[in-house]
Amino acid sequence: MAALEGCRCRSAGGRNNSILYSILKSDSLASAEQQHQHPQQQTLQHLLRKTAAVAAASPQACSCGATRRRGILRSPQVTCKAASAVLVKTLRFVKNVPCFRELPEDDQLTLIRSCWAPLLVLGLAQDRVDFDTTETVEPSMLQRILTGLPDRQSDVLPAGPSRGAAGVSVVDIDALKAFLTKCWSVDISTKEYAYLKGAVLFNPDVEGLRCLHYIRSLRREAHQALNEHVRLIHREDTTRFAKLLVALSMLRAISAPVVAQLFFRPVIGTVSIEEVLMEMFYGK
Repeated sequence: MAALEGCRCRSAGGRNNSILYSILKSDSLASAEQQHQHPQQQTLQHLLRKTAAVAAASPQACSCGATRRRGILRSPQVTCKAASAVLVKTLRFVKNVPCFRELPEDDQLTLIRSCWAPLLVLGLAQDRVDFDTTETVEPSMLQRILTGLPDRQSDVLPAGPSRGAAGVSVVDIDALKAFLTKCWSVDISTKEYAYLKGAVLFNPDVEGLRCLHYIRSLRREAHQALNEHVRLIHREDTTRFAKLLVALSMLRAISAPVVAQLFFRPVIGTVSIEEVLMEMFYGK
């Protein structure tokens, strides 16, 4: 499908394997796939039901919302360092996809801002980066008034390593861990991760894109290449492609603010994650 008028990108027509070759060309940037397989664990739906049941049974979960369950990293120095390394590899991967470099700079910026978080989480799954959290209780509004606390803990984050102590919702943490567990249970290969990253990177649903039709064709090619690879390599597993699509749907439920708060706020404090991304990607 041809690109929109005024777009500097080449037409996608006649290049059925463009995303296939572009992404595979960047496979050397990915970590070597580990050979052992993680045990099957709970799905996202079961985790959410379990979280809701525990919250309902807990005396802390009163109807007035006196406390809200939140979590922070148990070892932020270790986990944030690992996440930062994955972010560097992720941006390097994006830079080395020729189809992405063909896009106008405005579209590149728009796509990076919208997809950096899901790409990072895919990278965490690929590199088998696991993490532990510890629960912290956020005071209710009444408790804040009575004790003179500010409206939000994040308003007074200290300058030291304890930044980000407000944490993120335990439900969001469960969703993130459920996605990682899903990827590890399916035992996604390096090439499959590359195709999934292509499907995430070229997202035509993002507003403000100039080369909308071209980007839509690239995502379609990524899905097609993934499907063909699965049918070729895993002929006996007729449900594998569906499992990978389920993983993608779980990934959409993970928001960028949650990823930034959990993995980068302890390091960058109140600095905008977008500023960090632009500095890393363009050196600006």
